[in-house]
Amino acid sequence: MLLLEVKEKSALCDRDSLPLSNEKTFYVLLLPVLEGSFRATLQGARSNELQICVESGDANVQTTNVSEVVFMNSGDNPFKLIKDSIKILENHMGTFKHIDNKKVPGHLDWFGWCTWDAFYTDVNPQGIKEGLERFMEGGCPPRFLIIDDGWQETYNDFQKEGEPFVEGSQFASRLTDIKENGKFRGLKQDIPCYDLQEFTNFIKESYGLKFVYVWHALLGYWGGLHPSSETMRKYNPKIEYPIQSPGNTGNLRDIAMDSLEKFGVGVIDPQRIFDFYNDLHSYLASCGVDGVKVDVQTLLETLGFGHGGRVALTGRYQEALEESIARNFGANNLICCMNHNSDSFYSSKRSAVARASEDFMPRDPNSQTLHIASVAFNSLLMGEIVVPDWDMFQSKHFTAKFHGAARAISGSTVYVSDEPDHHDFELLKKLVLPDGSILRARCSGRPTRDCLFIDPVMDGKNFLKIWNLNKLSGVIGAFNCQGAGNWPLKEGSENILASTSKPLTITGHISPLDIDYIGDIAGDDWTGDCAIYAFNSGSLSRLPKEGKIPVSLSTLECEVFTISPVKVYNSHHFAPIGLIDMYNSGGAIEGLLCSQLPSGCKIQIKTRGCGRFGAYSSSKPSYCTVKGEETKFNYNTEDGLLIIHLEGDCDAREIDVVY
Repeated sequence: MLLLEVKEKSALCDRDSLPLSNEKTFYVLLLPVLEGSFRATLQGARSNELQICVESGDANVQTTNVSEVVFMNSGDNPFKLIKDSIKILENHMGTFKHIDNKKVPGHLDWFGWCTWDAFYTDVNPQGIKEGLERFMEGGCPPRFLIIDDGWQETYNDFQKEGEPFVEGSQFASRLTDIKENGKFRGLKQDIPCYDLQEFTNFIKESYGLKFVYVWHALLGYWGGLHPSSETMRKYNPKIEYPIQSPGNTGNLRDIAMDSLEKFGVGVIDPQRIFDFYNDLHSYLASCGVDGVKVDVQTLLETLGFGHGGRVALTGRYQEALEESIARNFGANNLICCMNHNSDSFYSSKRSAVARASEDFMPRDPNSQTLHIASVAFNSLLMGEIVVPDWDMFQSKHFTAKFHGAARAISGSTVYVSDEPDHHDFELLKKLVLPDGSILRARCSGRPTRDCLFIDPVMDGKNFLKIWNLNKLSGVIGAFNCQGAGNWPLKEGSENILASTSKPLTITGHISPLDIDYIGDIAGDDWTGDCAIYAFNSGSLSRLPKEGKIPVSLSTLECEVFTISPVKVYNSHHFAPIGLIDMYNSGGAIEGLLCSQLPSGCKIQIKTRGCGRFGAYSSSKPSYCTVKGEETKFNYNTEDGLLIIHLEGDCDAREIDVVY
């Protein structure tokens, strides 16, 4: 995707002094797409020209003519432009669906735990049980669990006991059975379970899990299926060797892909791929598993030779996968991973959740700020096709607050990969309610309009702003990504080490106008003023929509601002903030209305969750009630902050503020 900002010659002012209307600025979008068996991409040239690269991935599939490989559109709102363009392509191509036309899986609204960074491939039932117990004891119960890589039965022909380890050979392991490996079979200490089915039922009943997902690769495992396995022979796997395109090898080399080029992949016969998925998923469903995380998806783009090309092969696999998910899990419970190519996106008719970037890498200090910037920018396009999954993080990592605040406003789920006994529950309780639910924003978090064409990682002068919407308010996250890493460079280039970089303080501003569509949620009777609550400082301000609040952040610092339109009821100015001890405070608010009383008026707020509920009020209420019972409240006459304590469970309830 290429997005351009174009200004008329009369707009000679700088960014900070631009007029508030967008009459002198418009945007041009170029989207390379699929045409038949071919995939188009955009690339730069040394001659400073934009090139279109069209490829099939199969030397036997060639053409001398293409006519619809790049879609071009323009508009005055970049976010609406992307959305409208994807919907036009949906209708024109007929190969994929916009996210508005897909069923979103239920796990997105619940706190989760993924076993990957906690155990890596050493995952086992005892560790999972211990981890779930620690979360319960800390008051942050996960309601969905991903049993990541390490539960399957695999064999590696290239790793022999007693021989030196060869870097990359771990990716050559191949799947030998559909059922779980020995770690998940047989009676284990303190776990009365003999197999995956009993274990799944045990952890659901014991720890209140609503969703249990397991991991598998698109071709079964990293190295595909083992051709010599009796169980796998029915799927007719053949060892094939990936062929990377120059576009891939011209960027940062990937050890997994390089290894698979060397060791080969046991590729499932495309005519048998649905049989494989259906057998695997029906078995998992019979074990009580609710869905799957399907990884290593872009591997298909290197295996198109002899299969009609990468586009055709991806389409067959994607169709079979989605059909099996619908048949066996019913609720579209699928997380796609490593699928960042247009072959996958434009073949996605049902898949509704996909990872938005590279993995969260707890051991790489240089990748932390890059991760936040990458997922935000990738969500511009991905958020129109899927719900972008911003990946897990670890609550006790040195960047946990940075990641946690970003996840809270991402519009995706919140899940962690904590090791047992390595948790920051104080942080997690800013993200997770006591019942395990989260306050998920309505859209995909994206950079604000004034951040679309800056480099928030390496220019040394800008922080990244990410915006989102709740039902009745907006939210902005400001993140200083400078001085803690650099965008990935080509192999051999010098890297900036976060450990040796000096913290860099960046000063900027936030404004209600940073939130596109805030007028839509404010309604026609909005005066234009907003109440702005800063999470970390706890400060409340009121300013017009054109106003700005200065923000200063050091490297890896962030702040989250809830932006609530001020409404006038009689002479009382009011704006609900939400649960002010949660990062996305406004995500708790479900509804707002005002009714007239003989002596004044009553503002009714429908909310969920528990803790301190805050609102802006220009005057002190006469009294407040929760579920019809009068309750104590605190009111600050200086800034107008009204606080009501919500006790008990997290169910929906009504707050009445009476004047």
